[in-house]
Amino acid sequence: MDIRPILSTLRRHKTASALIVLEIALSCAIICNAVFLISQRLEKIHRPTGVADTELVRIRVAGIGKTDDATALAKEDIASLRAIPGVKAATSLNQIPFDHTSWNSSVSLQPKQDVPNLDASTYLGENLVDALGLRIVEGRDFTADEYVDWESFNKPDSKLTLPAIILTREVAQKLFPNQSAVGKLVYSWNSNDVPHRVVGVVDRLIRPNDNGGPAEAGYSVLLPLRDLTQGTFVLRTDPARRAEVQKAAVAALEKNSNRRIVLDQDPFTDVVAKWYQSDRNMAWLLLAVIVALLVVTALGIVGLASFWVQQRTKQIGVRRALGATRGQILRYFQTENFLLATLGIVIGMIGAYGINQLLMGAYELPRLPALYLPVGALVLWLLGQASVLGPARRAAAVPPAVATRTV
Repeated sequence: MDIRPILSTLRRHKTASALIVLEIALSCAIICNAVFLISQRLEKIHRPTGVADTELVRIRVAGIGKTDDATALAKEDIASLRAIPGVKAATSLNQIPFDHTSWNSSVSLQPKQDVPNLDASTYLGENLVDALGLRIVEGRDFTADEYVDWESFNKPDSKLTLPAIILTREVAQKLFPNQSAVGKLVYSWNSNDVPHRVVGVVDRLIRPNDNGGPAEAGYSVLLPLRDLTQGTFVLRTDPARRAEVQKAAVAALEKNSNRRIVLDQDPFTDVVAKWYQSDRNMAWLLLAVIVALLVVTALGIVGLASFWVQQRTKQIGVRRALGATRGQILRYFQTENFLLATLGIVIGMIGAYGINQLLMGAYELPRLPALYLPVGALVLWLLGQASVLGPARRAAAVPPAVATRTV
């Protein structure tokens, strides 16, 4: 089809043409970024934790007043939890993922290193690999003689050190790329420049919060301490018995001391769901914005196309009288819309990168992948063609005699 008549017509309707182009450009720029933001949220929500999500129960308690022998009570609590029918493993630890607390420490390859190699979340506890359902991919778990009592280690004048450490795969690859981490020395928690020897590597253990962003989500280490008195317990159980075990565990902890209150008790999947609730809400909000923009854009194209058909009834009649078929009239309007949509998409792509640059600076978002641009362009092309189809069909259906009646 010769597009010169179409371009000539568009030049005579500059304002209406510009409105459609700007509407498509704005929609393209916003939709590309909104889809990208949704994908980022979904990727975050579905990232693996590394723990046995469906098997864990989290319980947090707080004491009322001072406990005379906190370590003895911690031993009693752990023994009571492990004795509950259906419990595979249980322990007291300093934190679990998404629990609104975060213990972090620098990790270095040299003593007194000015700038550490990385910052990792530190999980402290006994039997953490089994209790959290972690998967060892290299080396081994801690042995009994490597554990240190929390109370003794935590005294101000303590000279105790932790001989071993377990890294996540991401930490191991960061510290020792292309080589095994097992047997290597790292410096983190010990005083007096005493190193920890890496005894094992677990596949993954997500950080309790989003410190460091997505690139550092798997930066965690495990240290061998027993009988922690932080009031946080985790139980690993049969998924079908989690509710039963949770109820029994709370009863056992309350029985061991009448001077404590239970702050939280949840299946770990509920903890995860609460953590990502705001991300889900944002994804739905962005989806609503996309739908609204597409609807507004489609209505705008339909409205302007209908107006143009009405304004150009004479032109259509002349073309039909000169032998133009219905198909040619239909293709005329579709081609016209394609040209306007293409110009709008080109401007919208530039705008999409501009908005992305602003988001990168304000919210540390990654760069918009180029893949989103052709996808957005295809959506808007299809939307434009679908929107103009109705007015174009009505224009093609106008009989020449009617169209030329007022000529």
